[in-house]
Amino acid sequence: MTQREIFDSASQKVELGGQIDVKALVSVARNNSQVTFSKRYKERVLKSRALVEKWIEEGRVMYGITTGFGALSTTVISKEETERLQRNIILSHSTSVGKPLEIEQVRAIMFCMLQNMGQGYSGVRLELLERIRLYLNLGITPYAPGSGSVGYLCVEGHIGLALIGLGKVYYNGELHETEKVLEILEMKPVTLAAKEGLALISGTTSPTALSALAIHDMVNASVTADIVGAMCLEITKGTLRAFDERLMEAKPYAEQGCVAANVRRILSDSEMARENINYRLQDALSVRAIPQLHGAARRTLTQALKTVEEELNYTGDNPIIWRDETGEKKEEALSGCHCDASYVGLSMDSACIAATMVAKMSERRNYRLITATHSEMPWFLIKNPGVNSGLMIPQYTQAGLLNEMKLLSTPAVIDSIPTCGGQEDYVSMGYNAAKKAVEASEKLEYILAIELLSAYQAHQFNTEFAPAAAIQSLMDEISKQIPMIEEDTFIQGYIEHLREMIHCGDVLNVVEAITGKLE
Repeated sequence: MTQREIFDSASQKVELGGQIDVKALVSVARNNSQVTFSKRYKERVLKSRALVEKWIEEGRVMYGITTGFGALSTTVISKEETERLQRNIILSHSTSVGKPLEIEQVRAIMFCMLQNMGQGYSGVRLELLERIRLYLNLGITPYAPGSGSVGYLCVEGHIGLALIGLGKVYYNGELHETEKVLEILEMKPVTLAAKEGLALISGTTSPTALSALAIHDMVNASVTADIVGAMCLEITKGTLRAFDERLMEAKPYAEQGCVAANVRRILSDSEMARENINYRLQDALSVRAIPQLHGAARRTLTQALKTVEEELNYTGDNPIIWRDETGEKKEEALSGCHCDASYVGLSMDSACIAATMVAKMSERRNYRLITATHSEMPWFLIKNPGVNSGLMIPQYTQAGLLNEMKLLSTPAVIDSIPTCGGQEDYVSMGYNAAKKAVEASEKLEYILAIELLSAYQAHQFNTEFAPAAAIQSLMDEISKQIPMIEEDTFIQGYIEHLREMIHCGDVLNVVEAITGKLE
């Protein structure tokens, strides 16, 4: 579980041409790391393009290169109309609608475009990829509405518009007509050549990109949940017996063991945990079953991460340009359906369920913290309840967020609505699964932030024993921005601050500075 590094954009560069992981995508999408191409990357792009140009000269019939698209695949396009065909596919397919994607999401998609088309199976010119790379490195981000995709085409179409000088882009923090920005930078629009319009839109780039951002955050949040759960256990006089290594060996799921080990490590020097180990025979399930539930979720998220990283390193194009330098296999344009997003779609639907399970346990722990009959502390963790509501209402926020997460846990990929005159009589809906996962990851962070706020505030009522060093260090960091609440105050800003600490990895970093790397 190492996909959570935050990169310094001033020094970090990501070179394409070898294996890429999620942390590389995050560093480009969020931290503006510069993208470079290796010699290997350039060579395979040039060789693939040479075949496309050779086959066009030979007059081969190739889907989307010398024919129309989808149900129009039987319509042969002349060599003279090739440029118009590639431009038209961008214009006609740019039909996503609604709220635009975030800048980091579009940057992630552009990164996936480079990774996809740079595998050597797409047959595009290196010049096209250099333009996308230049846009990323200069901070030129196409405006792309985020709704209306079944797994490919539409969102990518809007990104393609910006490459050919149309549509809008974000530049220097503002939205401009693409044409104006290109004028300022003295750049000419790209003129698309054979295969390039299709290669831009026909791939798993948008679902893969959104999935990568979501799974990065979910993995980060799932480890953070171990920390917040340990804080809750400690302050509510929970027992570490449920986390005993011998107990884990009796049901040796690896992830369950890792979670239990994390909690033991965090609380290893806790005077509170040591003194209260026999306070009660066993705790409520929301505390006692942390290894089991967090472990099960971690397994699902780990598998999803593996799938997303595999997709990130595979081709998602259709058709592919098969070249064989050994001479053993026939070289040709092969049409199949590598643009199908079932792998990442199913993984993200599963990840949404896993994130919701972590969230539902967090909400239950928080409920116990603020309920006097369970926590043995004042109602809603405020010294004068009644006059003050204390932390009563953030749990309502958790309940609302959790309800939304349950809706997001309904799988997208089980649906299929035929498109393209029946030529695409099945569609994966992988894009919507990935889009849901992005929302679910954010809501999970907020739910954990609210539990963290309660666990932090609860410590004002601890006057007996010292907390673990890692927990104390985290509370010291939180106290720089959030005071102990003694009278009702405006809370929403505190929740936002703690959510940001979770999102950017600060909670993990503070604790791991004491405990070492958590699993």
